[in-house]
Amino acid sequence: MYGKTEAGLGLPVLVDSSGRLITAAGGGIYADAAVKGRLFSAANQTPVATSTTLNTTFTGLGLCNPTGSGKLLVLHEFGYALDQACAGEAVLALATTTESGFAADITPRCARYNYATSVAIVDAGATIDAPVIIKIIATLGQGADTTQLMPPPTVITLGGSIVIPPGRAVVTDTTVATGAASIQFHYLWEEIDE
Repeated sequence: MYGKTEAGLGLPVLVDSSGRLITAAGGGIYADAAVKGRLFSAANQTPVATSTTLNTTFTGLGLCNPTGSGKLLVLHEFGYALDQACAGEAVLALATTTESGFAADITPRCARYNYATSVAIVDAGATIDAPVIIKIIATLGQGADTTQLMPPPTVITLGGSIVIPPGRAVVTDTTVATGAASIQFHYLWEEIDE
């Protein structure tokens, strides 16, 4: 029985006395992508007030893969946190749109600090083409007008279930505007050759 290295070099594999393959942990599920400079993240640097649902004057956090990048952006994680009461009950979702209107105002960071530069454009607000909701994330609840049912910061594992090809983007979407700057978002993604 032989295995291959990433370079294609054939090597024998190691098995135990029962014939089971012996493997070694590689440091976590994202370790390989992080070490090789393919893993990136970006977050709002201060809380934002989101726009209403499917609004073409979007505010929140958008992740865009520009045409001609030669990469696919594979989303592994999305997160959010509220720091004060939002204007009302809302559904938080992710929506897709084209790259139209995106301008870089947040710098993506490589998980292996300063090792690689992302092709992505990250924007906290833009005039975009009509978005389409693709994944419901959570409900943001409000009790009495003075009581916010604030969840702790929440991280959603997407596990590569959203892939952004060149010319497309993903944006946050809330069914109602959250009001005063009250929410922050983040994305964690891997960039792989198309």
